[in-house]
Formats: sequence, C-alpha cells, structure tokens
Amino acid sequence: MKKFWCLFFMFWPIIGLIACAISPSMNWGFPYGLPAGSPLGERIDGLYYMILALVLIVFTGTQIGLGYVLWRGSEETDERAWYTHGSHSLEVIWSIVPAGILLFIALYQMDVWAEYRIQDNKNFPNQLETTVAEVTARQFEWRIRYPAPDRKFATRADLVTWLRNPQSDDLYSVNDIRVPAGKKVTIHLRTEDVQHSFFVPVLRIKQDAVPGKVIPVWFEATRADQYELLCAELCGWGHYKMKARVWAQSQEEYDAYLKQLQHDQFDDGVSSAENDED
Repeated sequence: MKKFWCLFFMFWPIIGLIACAISPSMNWGFPYGLPAGSPLGERIDGLYYMILALVLIVFTGTQIGLGYVLWRGSEETDERAWYTHGSHSLEVIWSIVPAGILLFIALYQMDVWAEYRIQDNKNFPNQLETTVAEVTARQFEWRIRYPAPDRKFATRADLVTWLRNPQSDDLYSVNDIRVPAGKKVTIHLRTEDVQHSFFVPVLRIKQDAVPGKVIPVWFEATRADQYELLCAELCGWGHYKMKARVWAQSQEEYDAYLKQLQHDQFDDGVSSAENDED
C-alpha cells in the first residue's frame, strides 16, 4: 500500500510535465496561441520561455529526488530511524545556487525592461515623431484623440501643449485605435476617473492608467491586423464593457482613415450640397 501512494503522488507531476509538453500544440500558452505581434513582445516571450525552462529543470530535479525518497521510505525494513541536523555544505549550495539564478534573471531582463519603459533611447525614436494619439480610459470606454493629420510636433513644448489643451481640429473616436503597422508609435495614456489598465495581449502591452498622470506607451505592430484591447483592472460595474481594438494598418490605409475621420467630424453637409448644385 505504501508503494501505491508513492506512485500515486508521482503520477500527477508526470501528467503535469506531459501537459506542458503538449501545450504549444493545444494553444494553452499565450493568447489565442498566437506569437507576439511586436518585436518587444518577442523579447518578452524569450524571457518567459527562459524562465519556464529553468523552472522545468528545477521542478524535474526536485520531483525525481522526492520520488526516490518516497520509494525508499515505502520499503519494509527493520532498520531503526536515525536523525541528523543535515549537511551544512548542502545548505550553503542550495542557498547560493537559487540566489545566483535569480540574479542572472534580474540582470538578463534589465535591457528588456529598459526598452519597455522607454529608457533605452538608442532603440526608441523621439516621441515627437511617433505620437499618434492620446487614449483616455473612463467608465466604461476608451476615448481616443488624434492630432489633425497635418499637425507636426516641432518641440517638446508643442507636444505638452497638445496633451494639456485639446485643439479645435483634433479627431476623436471611441474603442477603436488605429496605428500604422511596422512603425514604432506612441500613445499617451491617461484616465478620466478611476484606475484602468491598457492591455493588448498579442502585442504583450500592459500599462496601468493612473489618475493625474499622462503615461507614454510605445509599441510596434509588426503585421497589419486587429488586436484585442482590454482593461485589466477591475474598474467598476461596467468593467466588462471596456473591450476595444487596436487596428494596425498600412500607412496608406491609416492616412485614409484619418482623412475620413476628419471629413465625418467636420463636414456639415452644406459645402457638399453647394458643390453638387454647381
């Protein structure tokens, strides 16, 4: 009976390892089984899989050791039990080795984190050139404000002025963010009320919107596609409504969208009617 329980407790870790092994084919991993849709997301995935491999090695080793101890303990023997404080050398080793692994992970991820937080300036262009929109989270929607298609931010002061003071020629949409594909873009995230969280799973982007702050968020969608945008912060009874999309388009489609948005927003129908009469 002792060996039965030994095998029983070893059965489930084996099932867990098998499930992890087949998970890529079953799409149990990242969202929808899709690869990262951005270069930075690919680096984040690489970091994730590196940590997963380390955990798998440690888990396998500890389970083998546990199985050996359980199996030996299930054997019938007349040998009296004996007690020991343990090995000081082993305690030092299994304290130093995990500390070394954690230090390696901390150092390995520093450049990825620096790039994500826009601290790696050599790989990130000026925000004046990449700003495409201001995204304001509120209960319960995402409100997007675009600068006019012909507006250029010449200085940092121009960008700050635009962020602080909406302009009469700004363009607006709700729950629909359009960006050019294949280019690094910046959105400036804020919230109108409570704390929200800007989360685009496939692009591996997640940033809290904090009241009183305007937070730049950058990304690069490598392929033209529609990406699900969610609020990852429980922000009230209508939290479930904050489902939107980030639509990466070709530069031509993106420019055409802004022009159409400008036409829909400012066309009063009078000028068109006069042109038709002429």
